[in-house]
Amino acid sequence: MSHGFEVEKKRPASPLSRGIFYSENLLTSLALGAMMLLPVVEIFLRKLFQTGISGVTVIVQHLVLLVGMIGGILAARDQRLLSLSTLSSFLNERWTAYAKIGANSFATAITVFLCLGSVQFAQSSHKFGKILIFDIPTWTVQAILPIAFAIIALRLWWTSSERWKGRLVTIILSSGAILLGIFPPVSPESLVLPCLLGMGGAAILGAPIFTLLGGAALILFWGEESPIASIALDHYQMVVNPSLATIPLFTLAGYFLAEGGASKRLIRVFLSLVGQIRGGPVIVTTLVCAFFTTFTGASGVTILALGGLLLPVLVAANFSERNAIGLLTGAGSLGVLFPPCLPLILYAVIATNSGAQVEIKAIFLGGLLPGILLVGLTAWWGITRSRRVNTKTKKERFNGKEAYQAAWEAKWELLLPVVALVSLFGGFATPVEAAALTALYALCIEVFIYRDLHLLRDVPRVMAECGLLVGGVLLILGVAMGFTNYLIDAQIPDLAVDWATSTITSKWVFLLLLNVFLLLVGCLMDIFSAIIVVVPLLIPIGLAFGIDPIHLGIIFLANLQLGYLTPPVGMNLFLSSYRFGKPLPEVIRATIPMLLVFLVSILFITYLPFLTTWLPNVFK
Repeated sequence: MSHGFEVEKKRPASPLSRGIFYSENLLTSLALGAMMLLPVVEIFLRKLFQTGISGVTVIVQHLVLLVGMIGGILAARDQRLLSLSTLSSFLNERWTAYAKIGANSFATAITVFLCLGSVQFAQSSHKFGKILIFDIPTWTVQAILPIAFAIIALRLWWTSSERWKGRLVTIILSSGAILLGIFPPVSPESLVLPCLLGMGGAAILGAPIFTLLGGAALILFWGEESPIASIALDHYQMVVNPSLATIPLFTLAGYFLAEGGASKRLIRVFLSLVGQIRGGPVIVTTLVCAFFTTFTGASGVTILALGGLLLPVLVAANFSERNAIGLLTGAGSLGVLFPPCLPLILYAVIATNSGAQVEIKAIFLGGLLPGILLVGLTAWWGITRSRRVNTKTKKERFNGKEAYQAAWEAKWELLLPVVALVSLFGGFATPVEAAALTALYALCIEVFIYRDLHLLRDVPRVMAECGLLVGGVLLILGVAMGFTNYLIDAQIPDLAVDWATSTITSKWVFLLLLNVFLLLVGCLMDIFSAIIVVVPLLIPIGLAFGIDPIHLGIIFLANLQLGYLTPPVGMNLFLSSYRFGKPLPEVIRATIPMLLVFLVSILFITYLPFLTTWLPNVFK
């Protein structure tokens, strides 16, 4: 989940390729723009004229589908589909190329089957003749799924190798897998285990996460000879969920800030306020990182956008480089528990689908105090480290004039959380409308007030980059629902509840074991995949032990924050290694103290439930 807006950097050379490149970016920008503007117009029409736009909710829901699938196409184009494997970091160039062919062969075959399942789904919808809105048949919109999966499959094949010889090998391997699926030599049931083992090998080689989760669903349904169209149905129903539009919209607001000059202005504000005190730069780092991760939803954006600015600030304050890198790597994920961060919204959506009825507003409130605790303990650790190396630093006095000027210059960006939270909790906007208003506000201040972004030159580029990130996440979210629903149909959650309640008698012992389990999950899965796959299994068990689903959610997300820092798939570790030019083992050693700080925080969050439940109960 990198920053740097590589969508723009990878412009192709041929005129045809450039035309396709810019057309895809433009389509993504137009869809996101419409998704941002329509809910805002709806707010004003409702307040001023007691009317609204006919079918606006349905339109926005299906714009999410369009953005998600086009974003997935962009991610496949730029070879930035999320993957679990870090194998390429340990292989030479030749073996990395072989691994890529193997991974993409599996991914291509799975994506072809997802395309076929989507065709069957659209055909069945066409047979029923449902109308979406304005006499538009529903199947014509659902056709986005097979078209997008077909393009993604082509791009997975094309990017499997830079040579035609390698691409030919990919065709042979993926075609063999496809033929095996269509014409199995023996009963599919007997081939399920070998196929799942092959999928595990593809995961090690670097196959994209969405093909692993989608592949697991396809293989399991195939083994039961059930129709694979159900996976496309689950994908469609998940992505057009009424609450899901908040994800791309809040993320878009964060991207406008990250690409504008907000980082420099906010750093100046916090430095002017607390930079003079011992450990002040540490406090600045934790606050700014938490602010950016909250709105971008991606800690990678925070590290890559702010690392180059904040590392010199920490080193200039006589903070050791090792501790500075460790702090920045850990602080990159601090905003995960603050509203309106993407994982909070995902948890609310998945938990509600699993029978817990978690409102987005409630999970936002539930994350505030635990988020403050994490920020506070992180800053405390940094301050203790700064005391050891900061004894010779000359103290500077607080400059009220500088603080006022810095705050005045950044006032519009400092108001962004106010706009988001007041519109959300003020009662005049739905969560989707609040997200749209926040994104439009961020666009206006960066383009028209600060003029850091050019409306025509920069904004489409930033929106395409946001669409790429959102598309990668929504691809995972959509296909994983098929796997999740298979587990539910197989009564796996019920079996887990029976086992847990018969084996574990104490709620507090269960919570301790839950933390251990989630730490292992965080070592093996990224936060988005874990939410989609693990939450439906945990919700029934948590309810059986009388655990508030909001408390369970914050425990879950706090543990998964560690996933950004834990080998082998700790995304922040690799991004820090790339950003600061340090070997991965050195980054891992620097981050160990932050892991311990997060573990202590998680124990507080787990065994002091009022930290999570108090605010949601007050504002019921």
